[in-house]
Amino acid sequence: MESRCDYGLKLVYKLLAEVFPLVSLELEAWSSLASSIQDPLLGKQALASIALKKFHAQGGSAYALYPSADLKKSVIFIVSLQTISDYLDNLCDRSGITDEKAFRQLHLSMLEAVDSEPGISDYYLYYPYKADNNYLKRLVEKCRQCVSELPSYNLVKDTIKKYIGLYSDLQAYKHLNPESREKLLLEWANGYTGQYDEISGWEFCAASGSTLGIFVLFAAAADPRLTAGDVAKLESAYFPWICGLHILLDYYIDAREDIESGDLNFTFYYDNPKQCEERLSFFIRKALKHCSGINHGRFHETVVRGLLAMYLSDPKASDGMNRRTSRNLVKAGGFAAGTYYSICRFIRFSGML
Repeated sequence: MESRCDYGLKLVYKLLAEVFPLVSLELEAWSSLASSIQDPLLGKQALASIALKKFHAQGGSAYALYPSADLKKSVIFIVSLQTISDYLDNLCDRSGITDEKAFRQLHLSMLEAVDSEPGISDYYLYYPYKADNNYLKRLVEKCRQCVSELPSYNLVKDTIKKYIGLYSDLQAYKHLNPESREKLLLEWANGYTGQYDEISGWEFCAASGSTLGIFVLFAAAADPRLTAGDVAKLESAYFPWICGLHILLDYYIDAREDIESGDLNFTFYYDNPKQCEERLSFFIRKALKHCSGINHGRFHETVVRGLLAMYLSDPKASDGMNRRTSRNLVKAGGFAAGTYYSICRFIRFSGML
């Protein structure tokens, strides 16, 4: 039987050889459209979100390799939805606007991207900048086309909408004035943490900020034999464990930058670096444990270990006191995580990531 490491190495090869080139083509097409946006601020943020956050689309597109997924269609959907997410994050974070109503209206685009029943809303209704040459609408329509072609989408649609609802709530509160955002975020999170008694409110916030749960359900819905039980098992693995690990790692490597810029970072709520390491290790163990009980478990295990490799191979993960913590976190992922980590370091050196 093929070892976990060999299986993962094959996925990594396909990701580099087959998926990354398609991701680049899709992003180039959206970048070309973004170049035609009339409003200078919207155009600047659309282009910046693609240029500076390409690795989000690259990482998310690993789900195009899910056993039941159509590779090309999955890349198109994942890149399109991730582009919406990154663009809206820039509009909420980089324009000096702190209007919750405007943020919620913008994020209707993500909800409507995965549900073709409602019409297309005026996403910029409460936002002061509006002339985007139908950029956001085109992204929404591309996503809608993709989900309409999935044989089992009816089984995952409500869960995907739930995840997008949590993501939108998080973004609406997270980008408010610093004086009010923490209180509102924690009140919101505490309304859910009774369902997840092993995590804190801030860890719930982190899990809500991941798009991986959406991508895996999209990929799974390409299987006409998918069952409601399969979906439930995927939910238990991804939320909060894999999704939480994803965003906590992201915040972990960005901690120093966020201190300097005054940005919100959910790892700041740990008492000290040791507790941060312990909690991230806990998320790693829980994520890997849940992977063993779901279909295509080796694929999901590879994703978990791939997250460790991708984030912890970032040079920021080796800054100062992070070096030891990062080394311990890679070890927590097992031998395969160490192998993927070495590969990711080479990929970063070569400029592919």
